[in-house]
Amino acid sequence: MRGLALWVMCASALCGQTPRTPERAKQVVEEALRALGGENFLAMRDRVEEGRSYAFYREDLSGMSRVKFYIRYLTAPEPLTPDFLGQRERRAFGKNEDVYIIFNEEGGWEVTYRGAKPMGEALYESYKETLLHNVLHTLRVRLKEPGMAFDALGTEIVENQPCNVVRIVDSANRQTTVWFHQSTKLPVRQRWEKRDPKLKFRIEEVTIFDKYRDVGGGVLWPFVVRRERNGERNFEMYADMVTINRGLGDELFTLPAGMKILDPKGSNLRPGRK
Repeated sequence: MRGLALWVMCASALCGQTPRTPERAKQVVEEALRALGGENFLAMRDRVEEGRSYAFYREDLSGMSRVKFYIRYLTAPEPLTPDFLGQRERRAFGKNEDVYIIFNEEGGWEVTYRGAKPMGEALYESYKETLLHNVLHTLRVRLKEPGMAFDALGTEIVENQPCNVVRIVDSANRQTTVWFHQSTKLPVRQRWEKRDPKLKFRIEEVTIFDKYRDVGGGVLWPFVVRRERNGERNFEMYADMVTINRGLGDELFTLPAGMKILDPKGSNLRPGRK
């Protein structure tokens, strides 16, 4: 018992000696970037991710779907501007992929055989805000964005994993706390907060990244993503396949010519939120 106690004291002392400086935070972020694939990760042109998604309401399963995500990264302007989204996205559902959602710089649309329904401004803004907080997106697109700052918050144990903790803050004061595994250097958890637009109460958004695999050229990507809101699980994604640099064209991320535009009022598609 004395030996165990001594080990715990020594470990605590070592953790306490970890510098909490912006330089240390940048070092942790740079190590994560290298672990994800370094220059090959930064050079990803597109990504296709296919698997099963599950939605939950108050911990009970409320929906499930076969989903395929198509992501195309955009060329960053020089100099890089704040809030540059840096990607276009298509989420296709079912075997035939004839129901899908498109996100691009102009907005979002839900597409079925009836036509395309413009996504409400609130949902589109929620999509953008979630993307701008996503640490994997930040590492791929936003590191050189003006006003980005990094704060080292020390070390913590998360799900029995020793982690270095870094807070990322952008020029709009978006704050995302990220836990990076001390051994693999990979991001394993992130947390950020927002306010309900109407009731103004605090909402905590947590994302857990797991099961990283090489998807080509030494680029690592998580095959399991889980989300929690205010401590309750609300989304899980289990990828069967992730590939990169497929040469995706613009036609995937724009509405077909002549497609009927529907009245935006009414219910919105829910499956496949990521």
